[in-house]
Amino acid sequence: MTCSAGPAYHGAMKRTLSEYGYLRAAAAVPLVKPGNVDFNCTKTRNLMEEAARADVSVTVFPELGITGYTCADLFQQDRLLHSAEEGVSGLINLTKSLSGIFVLGAPVKRNGRLFNCALVIGGGRLHGVVPKTIIPTYREFYETRWFAGGGRINGQVEYAGYRTPMGTDLIFSFEADGARNLKASFGVEICEDLWAPVPPSSGLCSAGAQIILNPSASNELVGKASYRHGLITQQSARCLSAYVYASSGVGESTTDTVFGGHALIAENGAIIAEGERFKREGQLLYSDIDIDFLDHERINSSTFAQGADLAEREYRHINLELSTASPEITSLVRTPVRNPFVPAVREDLEARCREIFAIQSAGLAGRLEHTGCTNVVLGLSGGLDSTLALLVTVEAFRELGLDPSGIRTFTLPGFGTSSRTRTNVEKLTRALGVPLETVDITESCLLQLKDLEHSGKPEDTAYENVQARQRTMFLMNKANMLGSIVIGTGDLSELALGWCTYNGDHMSMYSVNSGVPKTLVRFLVTYAADSWAGDEAAAVLHDIVDTPISPELLPPDAEGEISQKTEDTIGPYVLHDFFLYHAVRCGASPKKVLLLAEKAFSGEYETGTILTWLRSFYRRFFSQQFKRSCLPDGPKVGTISLSPRGDWRMPSDADAGIWLKELDAIL
Repeated sequence: MTCSAGPAYHGAMKRTLSEYGYLRAAAAVPLVKPGNVDFNCTKTRNLMEEAARADVSVTVFPELGITGYTCADLFQQDRLLHSAEEGVSGLINLTKSLSGIFVLGAPVKRNGRLFNCALVIGGGRLHGVVPKTIIPTYREFYETRWFAGGGRINGQVEYAGYRTPMGTDLIFSFEADGARNLKASFGVEICEDLWAPVPPSSGLCSAGAQIILNPSASNELVGKASYRHGLITQQSARCLSAYVYASSGVGESTTDTVFGGHALIAENGAIIAEGERFKREGQLLYSDIDIDFLDHERINSSTFAQGADLAEREYRHINLELSTASPEITSLVRTPVRNPFVPAVREDLEARCREIFAIQSAGLAGRLEHTGCTNVVLGLSGGLDSTLALLVTVEAFRELGLDPSGIRTFTLPGFGTSSRTRTNVEKLTRALGVPLETVDITESCLLQLKDLEHSGKPEDTAYENVQARQRTMFLMNKANMLGSIVIGTGDLSELALGWCTYNGDHMSMYSVNSGVPKTLVRFLVTYAADSWAGDEAAAVLHDIVDTPISPELLPPDAEGEISQKTEDTIGPYVLHDFFLYHAVRCGASPKKVLLLAEKAFSGEYETGTILTWLRSFYRRFFSQQFKRSCLPDGPKVGTISLSPRGDWRMPSDADAGIWLKELDAIL
């Protein structure tokens, strides 16, 4: 049976996915019988053929899978060793008609010693043999009784009719199919090697391997699967690599231990596919590795580069020239996360929200202590962002033991303020026990428009922005009077799109939300409502979450409801946050962002709609950099910051032409 990472999806762009930097990899766990080489080779053959049908480029099988890991003293029998070599020879011959590369586990003799090895085969030949480095001899493991350690082995070996490189210093490279001729490389370590203080994979990745394949035979104990899960996750993160792990499964001897057949695929610290353990049948777990993303991470990590410089070992790079064509994948089996900033699991989301509140409130508390301020000024609109800023401020005051009366909040109604948002501000501040003052800015804005010789009608951005700047001027001046600081409310998504008034809501003295994207703001406010705000405040917070996002700079409609809805103008924030994550955090090209968005939002947004807003995202992101070049201080919360002092440095006059041109070519 096959356990894949999800149903295949065919997007609007009919190109091979190697053009987008994807490579399909698999962990195969066949049913085995210890000592029955013919049976094991048949099961292995079946999964090799299945992998080829699934367009997998590289597939790893379990440790000693050709013989079975639990053969014990049978490994000292020539009959078993010769049968394994004959079986491998047959499988090598099979690859003349199969696309893809396969890594098998088998015992290999060399110079009077026996090694536990991984065999790299494909295109009708044996390309290399990698021996196991760390040979465990503790508790239930007795491998040194049969196998020698391969850490110092290099050179070549005669096996299955081939003279081929052998050693732990081998890195294999090959080209995936497609217009780009995507180049990928992998290294191999075996089972216990991963448990070592310095796993071989660390050196392999420092020398250029993007994927690590691990043929393993890790038995099952209570809690061991979780530990194994953590090891693989962390090693893929540390090495900025993909990690494909296949462990022996059901069928191995149960004399003293049980094997579950754990199959895992990780990418840069995240498990992207995991198989079911204890299956009575074989399984093939596959997913698509984002090679471009891994390269992007490595290029952007000075730590990785310096770590690679410290690697002392020389590695042999083997270019795999296959007689059969590389697989051509045209569908993506992994599903991009729709909300990349928001954890999908409720418990993880709650933990994330707690941590973000802690980061934001700690940042503000530190600024208040440094400046000696015991009060702050905060403008409240009744919208999500200013509400989150208020909640963070309340938390910071609690941490410092300050009187909440020092949180001086102001609501500044203007031309577009609705009764709903104004009422929510009044209810929320009362429930939280903080003072509120109302200052109507309508008259002062009309005077400003009159001085500007403006018509006073909502016909341009001056009509809207005069309100935003009037509010900021009032808050700044009030803060000067009180000897306090103005708390900023703008979020990360608004900064990316430039959806803020320059020197208006764009400016503050400490911007607590600058690292939080809009899609996450909703969840943070909801979390506060459900966890600590109290019943009265919670009811208001839930209504604020349900209120349409709006700057409220244009007059309400005839029923007094909000008429100016932000997402009608700039597009859905759920799309823009998706674009932001993949374009900035992952360095994806515009056409790749579109490909991922098509899959993530299939059935919700048509390709044309996604493309429209994606073009808008790139235009705005480039043209509005000047607003980000002079941002006030604010805490970095997640993996993306647009602060010019932190993660993002970009010319204010950078040209978006080549990004937009790539999208135009899709039309």
